[in-house]
Amino acid sequence: MTGFGRGTAEQAGVRATIDVRSVNHRFVDLKLRMQVAPALEEAIATRVRGAVERGAITVSLRVDHPVDRQRGTGAIRLDAARAAHAELSALASELGIAGPDLALVLAQPGVVAAADAEADQLDAAILAALAAALRQLREMREVEGRVLAIELNTRLDALARLRGAIDGHAASVPEQLHSRLHERLRRLLGDAVIDPARLAQEVALLAERADVTEELVRLGSHLEQARALIAGASASGRRLDFLVQEIGRELNTIGSKSQHAEISAAVVEAKAILEKVREQVQNVE
Repeated sequence: MTGFGRGTAEQAGVRATIDVRSVNHRFVDLKLRMQVAPALEEAIATRVRGAVERGAITVSLRVDHPVDRQRGTGAIRLDAARAAHAELSALASELGIAGPDLALVLAQPGVVAAADAEADQLDAAILAALAAALRQLREMREVEGRVLAIELNTRLDALARLRGAIDGHAASVPEQLHSRLHERLRRLLGDAVIDPARLAQEVALLAERADVTEELVRLGSHLEQARALIAGASASGRRLDFLVQEIGRELNTIGSKSQHAEISAAVVEAKAILEKVREQVQNVE
């Protein structure tokens, strides 16, 4: 499901802004566009995965410091500074440009460690901004979900009507088989007497092979379960995926068993509708 959320929070004059974007995806595909400590990155990822169960999620961070804040009060991590200088120098040499100055080295992520109190305040602002962004994202996705539920229920109604039509046509299958077999035998045997008992036995065998009662019962159950999942409050996308597969399996079996023209036509129409349901279900969390 698609959605966007933005949250802003401020701690001790430091403002953190989080943007969370979501587009359709079968699973959770999370991308964090930020340079933060590993522990904070893990905390952010955990919160996002707890709020969103499906979708390609991109989380970006912007931190604004006051203009008059005295910078450089943090501790310089010498190992990180040396490593950053080495990498920048190698890149400059490869590109044939001047090597990095001290300001550029100090600007690299992880080189200057903020004081503990400042780091804690910044982390708190980032997590607060994330919470606000996720709330906004959920609200937007819920609006889309309500529209999607109406669309899915409309298509499930159409599938239920086709199921009823197939059920009605299935009741006339034995009679049609009897007439068809009797006519075929009459053409083959001419005026010879046809044994009614043997004819009834053959018709019964053919009718048993063409019987779709069990498939129709399961199909009806799957449709009702799909309705219940759509009406529920919990995430249901993956379970709906499974039900769509099962509905398709029942339709395929009905189509392969039946030699009834109206049933075959109804199955083809139902498969077309089901394909649209399948596409929409990919958007359901």
